[in-house]
Amino acid sequence: MKKTKSIFLCALTGIALIAALMQFNGAQAQAASRIEVTELNVSPVFGQQITFSARIQSSIQMVQVSLLFHEAREQVTRVETLRLDAEGRTSLVYDVSQNVFPPFSNIVFWYQVTFIDGSIETSDIYSVSYKDDRFPWRDITAGPVNVHWYDGDDAFAQSALDAASASLIQINEIVPVTLDAPVDIYIYSSIEDLQGALTLGGEKWVGGHADPELGIALVAIPPSDLQSIEMQTEIPHELAHVMLYRSLGDGYKNLPAWLIEGLASMTEQYANADYAQALTLASQNNSLIPFSDLCDSFPPDTGRAFLAYAQSQSFVRYLRETYGATGVTTLTRHYADGLDCEIGATRAFSVPLNQLDTHWRETVLGQNVGGVAIRNLFPYVIIMILILIVPIWGAIDMMRARRKRG
Repeated sequence: MKKTKSIFLCALTGIALIAALMQFNGAQAQAASRIEVTELNVSPVFGQQITFSARIQSSIQMVQVSLLFHEAREQVTRVETLRLDAEGRTSLVYDVSQNVFPPFSNIVFWYQVTFIDGSIETSDIYSVSYKDDRFPWRDITAGPVNVHWYDGDDAFAQSALDAASASLIQINEIVPVTLDAPVDIYIYSSIEDLQGALTLGGEKWVGGHADPELGIALVAIPPSDLQSIEMQTEIPHELAHVMLYRSLGDGYKNLPAWLIEGLASMTEQYANADYAQALTLASQNNSLIPFSDLCDSFPPDTGRAFLAYAQSQSFVRYLRETYGATGVTTLTRHYADGLDCEIGATRAFSVPLNQLDTHWRETVLGQNVGGVAIRNLFPYVIIMILILIVPIWGAIDMMRARRKRG
């Protein structure tokens, strides 16, 4: 009897809990339904404006309606107060010529309503892609790689796709390639078109560009007889940034600029012949940039930035030839873990960065040849001294002994 009564009480308790849960969910649904957003429309015009329009209604009197939005990775939310007409329709034209967003980024937004009783409700979160719509983009895809272009025929696009696929194999020799998310390559037909996209997106550097977090690469390659060479040079460089980020996560941001760009440059199938000339001239003029000055960023001046790229490619290749792929991987991991520019090199190679810089200049560029020769011969000099000093010291001891006996 007691057991039956216990079972009955447990059943009642379960029913009560279910009823309470249903009532709680019903209250949540009722609260969420206090805002009704319909006729939603978002119209971005790249580099100019974004128009947000919607119809917002509620059975409770609304005293303020706001639009909240930000680029998906931004930490600061932008807030705009809205005006509604008699039927609850609202429209906001947001100027992005001054308040820029990166090209091909994602913008998330939602509406917030304050009611007459002081309570606040928010709508669902929506998103819109902020694409460079100045050009009639076409698309071609193979696996996770998407190529977007607007100038050139289908063969041009297929060549770019082939270059991307081949470069992933090359990149995998330096950093692990992760293909569990798509990669988008946007090919502009001129450097001016690419510069326009970067400038309107708030970027200053005018060469190729990668946004590793978004998984996109922007390059400028016009259809021409040289397109294959340019594809096999620029596309691997930018894809390397994406794959390096995917390998290291947020630790990618801790890497020195010279290491990031040096690794990316090493994936290029065709070496830039002008790099060697720039290095030779800078070495002769004693105008090489110390790598300690290339930890945070490259110089804004185009000429000095070019030299920084040339140095970085040569320096990272020297490190790999000297310490092996494992050594460079160890160096990369130390930096990704947050070690600063000097300590990371010392921890990986037991050699400070400034000494690595000196050794690179001597070994690769031939600076201080006499000093290198002396340093290389020093161990042998020590051995010769030891070989000579032992018998000389023995002879001195014998002379001393004879004098004592005499």
